[in-house]
Formats: sequence, C-alpha cells, structure tokens
Amino acid sequence: MVTRQTSSSGAATPPGPADATGAPGGPAAPPARRRRRWWPLAIVLPLVALLAAGARLTWVWLDPAPDTIDRSGPVLLRSIHDLSRYQAASGEFQVIVDLEKDAPFLPDAIKGTRTLFVGTGSVDAYVDFGRLAEDAITVSRDGTAVTVRVPRARLDKTSLDNARSYVVAQRRGLIDRLEEFLSASPQDQRELYLLAEKKIAEAAAASDLRRRAEHNTRAMLEGMLKALGFTTVVVEFEGAA
Repeated sequence: MVTRQTSSSGAATPPGPADATGAPGGPAAPPARRRRRWWPLAIVLPLVALLAAGARLTWVWLDPAPDTIDRSGPVLLRSIHDLSRYQAASGEFQVIVDLEKDAPFLPDAIKGTRTLFVGTGSVDAYVDFGRLAEDAITVSRDGTAVTVRVPRARLDKTSLDNARSYVVAQRRGLIDRLEEFLSASPQDQRELYLLAEKKIAEAAAASDLRRRAEHNTRAMLEGMLKALGFTTVVVEFEGAA
C-alpha cells in the first residue's frame, strides 16, 4: 500500500526591508557622515617623520667618526698696507638675532624655520692722520702755542667674534629637516652673521663711540705736544665723520 505525502499549501512571504537596528520593515538608515579629506595626511606625515628619524639614526650609527686631516696649503701674503690712523676707542656689542621664515598656506610644523642667534662683536673708532691737510698744524710766532686740525673720527667695520657667536635655538619644519638631511652641504649660517654685523654697526653708529674717540685723540695730542714744549695746544676736528 502506497501512501502519498501531502505538501503544505501555505506560501512563504518575503521578509520586509530592515531598519537601522536590523529589524525588518523599519525605516531606511541615514547616510554615513562623510569622512574628512585630510585623514591620509595625518597618517602619512608621522610615518615620514619616523622613517626620516630612523634613517638619520641608522646613518649616525653606521658612519664612524672620521679622521681629521688638514691638507691646507701655506698662507699667501698678497699685500701690505701702511696705516696712518690712530685707533682711539673700541666698543663691544652683543645682539640677539631672531630670524623667522614662514611658508604661505603651510603650518610651521610642516614648513618654516625660526632661529635665535647670539652675535658678539666689536667696532673700532679711529682718526685717520693720513688725511691731514698741509696747513693742519699751525704754530704761534713765539713757539708756545700750536693748533692741530684733524679729521673727525670714523667707525671701522664690525668684527664679529666667531668663538662667542652661536645659535641658541632653532625650530625647523618637517620639510626643512628632510631638505637638510638630503642636502650635501651643511646649513648655511652666513645670513645670520651678516644680519648680526649689520645690527651691531647700526648700534655703534647710534652710540657715542665716535665722540669718545675724538676725546681720546685730543688728550693724546695734547699730552704729546706739551711734552715737546708747547704750553697751549688746540685740537680741532674738521670734515664729515
């Protein structure tokens, strides 16, 4: 005897759409918030910085301390100049140079430098006796009085002391550090030295260094001429400084 197996007559209904919580038939999920576009930069920059620092440390570790060999040639004397000036005063100056370079549209951590440099130097004030006129010295008829007309004191060029001038602090951006690391030449500090010399020269011109030099020159001439027998000595400064 064969028995027949009856199938269920009920048809399965398709599930409804799921909502944001996963329940079927609920409302549609809102669109995800657009991610910021700069997030790859926040990942790449620290990675580049770590790679650069690792390469720098590896290079320092692998590169042994080199032996210093001086192969310089002999010093060549090119010329000799006779000086006829009297160095009457000297001033010592110190300046702090704060030099900052920024890149437009980039933060300082990425591109830009700021350097604090201490510059120490001296400026001499002198009187050039080589510029004396023919009638610069006038002696009285009785030989007891003399008048000397000399040029006004001048300022010499600034002499920066390299041993006492140095960089105090320096801030550099990531790009500047990479450029310095990949560069074959060391960082040029010539701009800092020139700026320090300029500022010291301006400070010397605004000081009373020239007046002190003329005072010392007058005292020197009076003492020398009175030792020669003159009782009255008059020193006059003429011309532009």
